[in-house]
Amino acid sequence: MCGIAGIYSFGRVAPELDRGELARISERLATRGPDGSGEWISEDRRLGLAHRRLSILDLSDNAAQPMKSADGRFVISFNGEIYNYRSLRAQLEAAGARFRTTSDTEVLLHLYARNGAAMLPHLRGMFAFAIWDNYGRALFLARDPYGIKPLYTANDGKTFRFASQVKSLVAGGGVSREHDPAGITAFHLFGSVTEPFTLYRDVQALPAGHLQIIDAHGARDPQPFSNVAGVLAEGATRPAAASALRSLVRETLLDSVRAHLVADVEVGVFLSAGVDSGALLGLMRDASQQRIRALTLAFEEFEGRAEDEAPLAAKVASYYGAEHVVRRVSKEEFDADLPLILDAMDQPSIDGINTWFVAKAAKEVGLKVAISGLGGDELLAGYSSFVDLPRWRRRFGPLAAMPGLGSLARALIRRLAPDVARNRPKSLGMLEYANSWPGAYLLRRGLFLPHELKSILDADVLARGLERLKPLQRIAQSLVPDPGSDMGRVCALESTQYMRNQLLRDADWAGMAHGIEIRVPLVDATALASLAAIIPMLAPGLGKAALAAAPMRPLPEEIVSRSKTGFTVPTGAWTASVPSPGKESVQHAAAPAGISSRRWSRVVYAGLTEPQAKARAA
Repeated sequence: MCGIAGIYSFGRVAPELDRGELARISERLATRGPDGSGEWISEDRRLGLAHRRLSILDLSDNAAQPMKSADGRFVISFNGEIYNYRSLRAQLEAAGARFRTTSDTEVLLHLYARNGAAMLPHLRGMFAFAIWDNYGRALFLARDPYGIKPLYTANDGKTFRFASQVKSLVAGGGVSREHDPAGITAFHLFGSVTEPFTLYRDVQALPAGHLQIIDAHGARDPQPFSNVAGVLAEGATRPAAASALRSLVRETLLDSVRAHLVADVEVGVFLSAGVDSGALLGLMRDASQQRIRALTLAFEEFEGRAEDEAPLAAKVASYYGAEHVVRRVSKEEFDADLPLILDAMDQPSIDGINTWFVAKAAKEVGLKVAISGLGGDELLAGYSSFVDLPRWRRRFGPLAAMPGLGSLARALIRRLAPDVARNRPKSLGMLEYANSWPGAYLLRRGLFLPHELKSILDADVLARGLERLKPLQRIAQSLVPDPGSDMGRVCALESTQYMRNQLLRDADWAGMAHGIEIRVPLVDATALASLAAIIPMLAPGLGKAALAAAPMRPLPEEIVSRSKTGFTVPTGAWTASVPSPGKESVQHAAAPAGISSRRWSRVVYAGLTEPQAKARAA
């Protein structure tokens, strides 16, 4: 796990590489790689690669990056982990390859030299990397199928830049700070910025499961090599027997956990009182992990309440023989850390604080790697959206399909029953949006509906933002090809929207701010392909019950039957005393009535639009 960056002056009239800019970009990535840094500059000074290292595999200096191939043709800067690198290495050695390190980075170099882009479907892991071909004079970028690892690019027509973080690209000084209305609008709609947009007009995310090639002629359009909907669609064509559900879940997830334990350093686990992290702890023990340290957050505000995860987490840790570390977090610590949180938060988000503190706790006890239960609800139908969306489509879809009925009903209710319109705005949207899966998903996950933003955002920003964002069309892209079942459609939507744009991104910036690699066995393209055949049959509770039963010693019943609370932090109470930023600093900040994250979203947005001020405050 690391931070990567690069600058390629491909245009004929482009200036030579500005090494100062590359250094500034790299410096902004420093927390991602506290174990070392490096850069490589081409002989013609047209391309530079930078790397910040968090050493997990092959801790020696031999595995430092950027790494050159033995013949000098290829140079790589790589962020992530390839969990099946040992088997890939064995295949390469059988074909005559010779290795100088025991790292997965060198495996990527050999694979690319042998197979080029065709290597990508064979990689199991989380990754974002750049490979420069000295002979072909081309730069190759790729990002993993789920989008676990970020990669952002900026292209002005003469110079192409990329980095692991948006803020690092902007810190280099070569990218405009002009805000993107699409990014601003997306944040207010969903609480996070929808890919490929960012807060900045000239910075975009390389889409998950895509590759991109840049040569002397410029940057080609990103090309897909994998997508979640496609995997689910293929699985729907070969349905599995219901009787195979539990055994398939156990075999698949034990295999995934085993793969995610590959490391030359200790691997811990973030432990809540929920099924996902508890089951992963049990599977870590089944995978013969000897020492396991499990970290749990606790808060005075939750003591004695259902939200307090520590007591049940302690029972689960004891049940599986793990060393349990309870990290208590106070409002005072939150207040002290807030400037640091805003500075580390690469794009605005109304979440991520829980991950910040548990990653901080992991660093304090000397860990570099931790397993997270993120992704279990998306994979195994744990969210209420798996029930709600199909039901809304059945009940309201036919009415919503009638042109103009939704907007007419909304106008009438606003006039005749203003309290209903004010207090239940989404219920009004049923007759406008429930006729499509993207519309139903917007109802489920949107903080607002688009028409509500008129009272929050500047009219011009909103109009330009919605025109660029096209939220319903963009959500619809997540369902191409059609996953083939209602459960598959919701799985694709949750995985490629909420999980990708918020949960995974939050895990990345919050973990890497402390130099912690967060691994997610339940977000694994190989596991998804294995389980795709059973996803259509996941009735409510069935998938999570199978996960709870997956360890050799199934989770205790009190964990399985516990009401879902989520991995929560009392930010509502903590931010109640934080003054709302002024209009000048907020720059179209949200003030959503009835949304618990309202004040937090205002603080976040103000911080993200003033990164230098927050950095100085830190």
